[in-house]
Amino acid sequence: MNENAVGQTIEKQTDLVGRYFDIINKMLPSIMVAIIVLIVGIIISKVVKKVMSRILDKYKSSIGIVNFLINFVQVIIILMVLMQVMSILGVNTSSFVAIIGAAGFSIGLAFKEILSNFGSCMIILFFKPFQIGDYIVCSDIEGTVSDIHMFCTTLKTVDNKVISLPNFQITNNPVINYTAQDKRRIDFIFNVEYDTDVKKLYEIANRIFNSDTRILISPKPLIGIDSMNNNIIRFIAKPWVKTGDYYNVYYETMEKFKEEFDKNEIKFSRINILNNIK
Repeated sequence: MNENAVGQTIEKQTDLVGRYFDIINKMLPSIMVAIIVLIVGIIISKVVKKVMSRILDKYKSSIGIVNFLINFVQVIIILMVLMQVMSILGVNTSSFVAIIGAAGFSIGLAFKEILSNFGSCMIILFFKPFQIGDYIVCSDIEGTVSDIHMFCTTLKTVDNKVISLPNFQITNNPVINYTAQDKRRIDFIFNVEYDTDVKKLYEIANRIFNSDTRILISPKPLIGIDSMNNNIIRFIAKPWVKTGDYYNVYYETMEKFKEEFDKNEIKFSRINILNNIK
């Protein structure tokens, strides 16, 4: 009796092992293909990571964002490879796709503004409307860009305040970059009395500009009468300077104009500087 039971057990185990071997033999090609796809996918993810690292290496100031983006792309590639491997092995992946889709939709709704800021960060990094060190104005907020974070951009004002500006606010509004170019124009505009000697105004402006080596010869300074109305002559003098010299030249030249106007008895009701000092 015991011998029969043992024989039946051995027979069942042998039959079970045989079935497993049959299944493995049938699935062996799929398993080999799945292993190859997995290995190739991992290699591709590493290659993509290296390529992205080289491309984004210039964004050293935003290394945290760059590393996050690189790792995020690598994880996405590996997840896609795993889904493909499961499909090759005969696993129904439609349910996984549905779960991932539903989770992504829910996360998107819950973190709409956060994701918007992150997406705007990517736009700022790739299209570069400004860089760290640039002086910008956006939505009446202005300052020097001190850092570009994943969800906000940090500005430092001229009086040393720190402002965190949401990235989506930057991409959704016009941005004025005052330091993107290597040259800037200073706009001096004076409203003088109508009987003022115009030749004197030209002489004063040319003398001031020619005496300052920081004022560029090319482009040539724009000097002239802009308009005449209400017994007032609107006189303009607009020299070009290197961006780094802008502030010093502006204030020193304004002082020189004041001294020359007083010396030559040129009267004016007020001085309007149309451009804001940035």
